[in-house]
Amino acid sequence: MPEIIFLLQVVNGSISNIYTKIIANSCEFLNNYLSTRSYVCGYIPTSADKILFDTIFNYKTIDNFAHVQRWYKHIESYSPNEIYSFPPYNSYQLESLITKFLDIQVAEEVAKLLELKAQLNETGVSTNHVCVNQKFTLKTAKGTRDFSPEQMALRLSVLDKIVSVFKKHGAETIDTPVFELKEVLTGKYGEDSKLIYDLKDQGGEILSLRYDLTVPFARYLAMNKITNIKRYHIAKVYRRDNPSISKGRYREFYQCDFDIAGAYDPMIPDAECVKIVYEILTILNMPTFFIKINHRKLLDGMFEACGVPKDSFRAICSAVDKLDKSPWEEVRKEMINEKGLTEECANKIGEYVQLNGKSDLVQKLLNDDKLSKNKSALEGLESISLLLKYCEIYGTLDKVLFDLSLARGLDYYTGVIYEAVLVGDELTGDDYSVGSIAGGGRYDNLVGMFDPKNKEVPCVGVSIGVERLFAVMEAKLVASNKKQRTTEVEVFVATAQKNLLEERMKVCSELWDEGFKVEHSYKKNPKLLVQLQHCEEYGIPLAVILGESEIKNGVVKLRSCSNTRRGRSIKNISSR
Repeated sequence: MPEIIFLLQVVNGSISNIYTKIIANSCEFLNNYLSTRSYVCGYIPTSADKILFDTIFNYKTIDNFAHVQRWYKHIESYSPNEIYSFPPYNSYQLESLITKFLDIQVAEEVAKLLELKAQLNETGVSTNHVCVNQKFTLKTAKGTRDFSPEQMALRLSVLDKIVSVFKKHGAETIDTPVFELKEVLTGKYGEDSKLIYDLKDQGGEILSLRYDLTVPFARYLAMNKITNIKRYHIAKVYRRDNPSISKGRYREFYQCDFDIAGAYDPMIPDAECVKIVYEILTILNMPTFFIKINHRKLLDGMFEACGVPKDSFRAICSAVDKLDKSPWEEVRKEMINEKGLTEECANKIGEYVQLNGKSDLVQKLLNDDKLSKNKSALEGLESISLLLKYCEIYGTLDKVLFDLSLARGLDYYTGVIYEAVLVGDELTGDDYSVGSIAGGGRYDNLVGMFDPKNKEVPCVGVSIGVERLFAVMEAKLVASNKKQRTTEVEVFVATAQKNLLEERMKVCSELWDEGFKVEHSYKKNPKLLVQLQHCEEYGIPLAVILGESEIKNGVVKLRSCSNTRRGRSIKNISSR
């Protein structure tokens, strides 16, 4: 086949032919390939770049492909002698390029065959007796799920309570697209960037599904030149994570964010974010929870005092962030074996990250020989001390825990960080431990990354892990054996005899016009018992009953469905 010939040409040292085919058929593919590479074979120029440069020079088809243009101009900046001096490439270095291009070609050919097969089916032509309507398993995609009316009723109830807290604190809401330019999201999430869902190019833009609501919010602020706002945003986000349904961890899930943007005095907005988390978890009657707090400056100062190289701060921070899921010994091994830290350095970090407390721990660390001499650590400790003071004023200190193991792996945090954790309650027997249910912190530099003049807008915020809260609420509902109402119908209009459909409809219409939530049977002559059973099943509190005698006397019978033996006659509303 032709692809094998091209592959053999590469092995034999001649790739101009395959370059020609790539450029002629898919310059877009080449553009995507070069979006993550400085040169064809990686980070140093080779003769493969020279050959591609010569091939593109003959075609001149790169005007609409930014990464190819960037690469071309870079090669063009070399002198002819330098270009001819590029070292030779090895065939294995081009394995990624060849494999990806051949995958695209195969996919295109398969798509053509499927299209042809569909056309043959439409014209009634046999396709070798292949069954087109083959059976397959109906299921939702991994890490997603459907929601029943009972689940949706519970979810909407929870969200209404959360929004009421946001509004009580003066927040307004916005919305942003579900997908962003990939460059907007790239480089903001540290090691978690691998969890971003990339989309297939649909029109010249490289896009990704949003990973969270914070980065799109920062982009929104920079794009609209907004310097002050208090906003909440509830929407779906997407992560290519390993899902755990029992723990409320999904690939598609809702985030519920509250953020304060603007330059204000230290720790005042930060303390209000802690208060909001406290109020939400309290109003939802969550069992025992704690709100852990820490400070990025304190972490950086601690790493510096322990001898961590500055360029390894974020990597070590990501390792420390795993302490809520892994024991210290495992994290220590990762620091040494994967992050390249010395045993002495890792042991020093271990002395700190296993500490937690309140103001007493702040004072202890202020007197620490290593940290007391570090400017960054002192600034972090002073901020934590002030935050704890404000938390005491706001009445949240009983649930706040200063924890040095809290790191939050996202790269954009610059100041205070916090995380709410739900734990089991030994006294009540509740065991709803799902780990982190809220998290956030200060990110003063994120907006500046999107502003042409690097104008910074200080921000602090919190994200409520509503999916995990839903999981807890659903478990509590099942344990209580209580039935969740799925509608808000207040009145059911019923008839006791036949041929009263039109009278029923008139009463419904008048009640709807007056703003009542009303329904009736869609059968012309339903049995009264069936209608009352419907009210009981769906928790409808009242039934308006019409019969021939009620219509004749200009009244209706109003019955309480919680006790079907009780009822009284009232003036027929239709006779008014």
